Amino acid sequence: MEGKMPVIALIIGALLAVADQVIKYFVLTHLQPVGSVTVIDGLLDLKYVENRGVAFGMFSDMRWFFVVVTAILIGIIIFIMFKKKPTGKLFYISAALIIGGGIGNLIDRVFYGFVVDYLSLSFFPPVCNFADYCITAGTILLVIYVLFFSNTIKSEKKVSKSDE
Repeated sequence: MEGKMPVIALIIGALLAVADQVIKYFVLTHLQPVGSVTVIDGLLDLKYVENRGVAFGMFSDMRWFFVVVTAILIGIIIFIMFKKKPTGKLFYISAALIIGGGIGNLIDRVFYGFVVDYLSLSFFPPVCNFADYCITAGTILLVIYVLFFSNTIKSEKKVSKSDE
């Protein structure tokens, strides 16, 4: 099963990117004309936002820079999956989330020149989208994997103990 994990992660990432684009299609066709809709009063609104930057709208109008950086990061993750073949499903789950979310937002940047955002939580001011949450969850899981489950770090700890 471990040998199939990179392919499975890519398929899941592709499905997440497709889901993201389907949601954004409905946002563009139904939410954009009205601008905002309250889903749960005081908690969740759907607000149409054209984000020309990255997180929280920072570094706006650097479209092609973010296209290149995103493509490079996705390429690095795919390279690691197929060449380094990390062990553990947690790595591949995090990779699928990051790849899927990255591709979803990459498509927006290339075709629209901005990322379509629409999820507005009352306790988290920035308006985000499904892809953003995939990337965030994937990054958190990747950090957990690297800190607690990665063989590389465990083997470095063993080497340093044997050096003493």
